[in-house]
Amino acid sequence: MFLTDEEKSILDGERGAGYQKAMELIYALGLTFDAEKLIPIKRAHVALSGQEGDTYWCELLVNGGAVCAVPPTTNPYWDTAYLTKFFDVTREELELAERTGDAYRRIGAKLTYHCAPGLGTNVPFFGEHVAFSESSATPYVNGALGARSNRESSVSALAAAVIGKTPLYGYHLDECRRGDFLIDVDADMPECYDWGILGHCVGKIAGSRNPVLRFKNTPRPGQEDFLYFGAEAATSGAVAMYHMVGVTPEAPTLEAAFGGRKIPSAECVITNKELKAEEDSLTPATGEINLVMLGCPHYTYNQLLEVERLFAGRRVNGSTAFWILAEAGAVELAERSHLRQRLELLGVRMVGDTCIDEPCWKSFEGSLGVTDSPKCAYYRERRGQPFAIRRLSVCVEAAVKGRLD
Repeated sequence: MFLTDEEKSILDGERGAGYQKAMELIYALGLTFDAEKLIPIKRAHVALSGQEGDTYWCELLVNGGAVCAVPPTTNPYWDTAYLTKFFDVTREELELAERTGDAYRRIGAKLTYHCAPGLGTNVPFFGEHVAFSESSATPYVNGALGARSNRESSVSALAAAVIGKTPLYGYHLDECRRGDFLIDVDADMPECYDWGILGHCVGKIAGSRNPVLRFKNTPRPGQEDFLYFGAEAATSGAVAMYHMVGVTPEAPTLEAAFGGRKIPSAECVITNKELKAEEDSLTPATGEINLVMLGCPHYTYNQLLEVERLFAGRRVNGSTAFWILAEAGAVELAERSHLRQRLELLGVRMVGDTCIDEPCWKSFEGSLGVTDSPKCAYYRERRGQPFAIRRLSVCVEAAVKGRLD
């Protein structure tokens, strides 16, 4: 792999240990994937988790003198000031969260604490080379926006942000962005929830391949629809790039989606029947519930408005907690418009800058929760809480009743 004299000097430690560690990782990635060279980036997103490994890596770089050449946006950990009013955490858990925030401040990150930066806080343009980690973010910027990012880890994305470069391989290359197989879709897609279930179906089939979706009736998905599709395709599979014919920017035609190669026969057809079967396989649980959790990926302001509409003045059952995790800007808008206050009167709480996969939620573990996101269920079930997955209207009805029928 070719390195410039400046890149070699960083690798040799001439700019200090922090920059050297970042370059060592980027160089190793480039060698592993046979990259020709490094290319500059103008944007990065780091999926910090508020867990020891990611925080250790950031501290290692910044304590070695590194500062980000490209200030990256960041994933959430959890709002310690707000959530400790409601939930007990250990001193060690709180200290790790505080260390995380401190390390990313010092290294020069943008502390957006948002898992879907492509919606507003960090939106790359078509064809732009970026380094994005986070399973909700990478499919969105590649598929919906046509920007170019590999499926970065939090450590590689931070290293790229420090150096301002990433290896030229994978989804940065035209040949790796072409569709690998075709799926025909003949299904109704009225809500972003349906796009999420479709994504979950597609991810199982795709693995790490690039799916091309051909719709019987060309849809017009919005940003939440794209976000839910990609997040779930990256949860059940490892999809970081997709095409929707006549919808996404690199697939104006079926021929363009496959990059001029021979168009294959459809590998499968997904109809309403398949979507219902997928939903049923994900949502067998019923009974008393202790939590409705929404916001994986983070809710937008429009989704907050929809929650209020569905409650129609009714209140959350006294035995059930209702939490919405939203992008901080959406929470701020809700505060200004008094939407937050109206929802709190109904028993609905919202929090920004927070992920569902954090220790502050551990008091709910062991009892049944309900969510509209298979990704949320996946992460929470790893921590010991079973979840049923339902569309938003059913989540609201379950919260009012305190049980899922």
